[in-house]
Amino acid sequence: MNEDICIHAWPCSYYLDHERRWVSGRLSLTPTAVRFTAGKTGELLVNFHLSSISEIKKESSSLIFSSLTVLEKNAKHWFSSLQPNRNVVFNILEHFWREQLLPHPEAGAQADSLQTTKGKELTGLLSASQKRLEDTAKVLHYQGEQFDNVMKGLNKIDSDMDVADRLLTELESPSWWPFSGKLWKGSLEAKPKETATISGSKNQEGVIIRIPVIITHRTNSTAMPGKLTLLVSGLEISDSNSQVIHRFELKDIDDIKVHTPYEISVRQRFIGKPDTSYRLLSAKMPEAIPVLEMQFSKKIQFLEDALGFVSTRKSPQTDLGNSIWQAATGLVESVVQPGPSSGGGSHGQAQLQKQEQIVSESETQELKQILKKLKSLALETDTELERQDEVLDVITTSVDRATLNIDKQNRRMKKLT
Repeated sequence: MNEDICIHAWPCSYYLDHERRWVSGRLSLTPTAVRFTAGKTGELLVNFHLSSISEIKKESSSLIFSSLTVLEKNAKHWFSSLQPNRNVVFNILEHFWREQLLPHPEAGAQADSLQTTKGKELTGLLSASQKRLEDTAKVLHYQGEQFDNVMKGLNKIDSDMDVADRLLTELESPSWWPFSGKLWKGSLEAKPKETATISGSKNQEGVIIRIPVIITHRTNSTAMPGKLTLLVSGLEISDSNSQVIHRFELKDIDDIKVHTPYEISVRQRFIGKPDTSYRLLSAKMPEAIPVLEMQFSKKIQFLEDALGFVSTRKSPQTDLGNSIWQAATGLVESVVQPGPSSGGGSHGQAQLQKQEQIVSESETQELKQILKKLKSLALETDTELERQDEVLDVITTSVDRATLNIDKQNRRMKKLT
């Protein structure tokens, strides 16, 4: 992930304490840092790491009205004339600052001086791949449950068609047949209740992923903290008190635009009234985008600032299976057991010693454990995909058969009327 990508920028004024004056410019936020650039000169006046912040507050005084203060180490930075307003900037800055601190709360102000080893980088990379594959497996699991429910419904339809065939045969019998038609009518009226029970079981759903977000409903609205929940059946947006603000069913969503790896917009179009659109910003959005891409592959659009994000990874729908294991194994083997260098034996030996210092034994063992989990997940995913392919073939055949049966019974009923 590019750490220099601009997540958001706001026009504002910054107070230069040593010159006792305000400077107009732009306050910008990246995944790891806060910066202020002077408007006239383009000079970078403020640049510090998110983890070095100890406090963000909304303050005002007789001299400074409606300002935002950021306490960084021993320095206090004042920002005023924030656009669109102070609350929007505060909510977004606080969100990314809090999410930056959560993974490493012990790092504090020294986080920017720490350097991760190659082994830790590889561990982080594979852990992210494992998390993504687990999310994919979870989606496939719920999808498989939906297919199973469809199969149950089709089996019930087949059973109902057999009953309908028998009833129609009885009705088509001679007039001297001793049974009354009211008995059959009562039986037929009772069937929709059974079908409703089966439909109700399909309403069961599971949560794929839930992340904290900053929500904007209209272009000039105040951004507010909340949550985005990705469900098998759609998306759910709720406030910080877990009260649902809006729920999008899968069929309701017309397009999803990925503005940056941290910001998306979801829209539902209407004719004759305004569209329903929400803009969502989150430090955890890179974890949700792959799931969105898998669920809405035909509706999702990556804009210019997000193209770098999509190009750095593969779609979770491609190369599921042993290819993940092979790629990951090759990656680790190239680090743990590097091949001989073409520059000579002594140079290759020196490179090997350097590589051994980069990746420790404990990190190597951790990498192997992650790879074993990845292999198991990949094989299980591949098996589930094959099973669902077979179920889809059966569903297709059953639907065709049910359609023919329904048409046949309709023709027979028209003859009776």
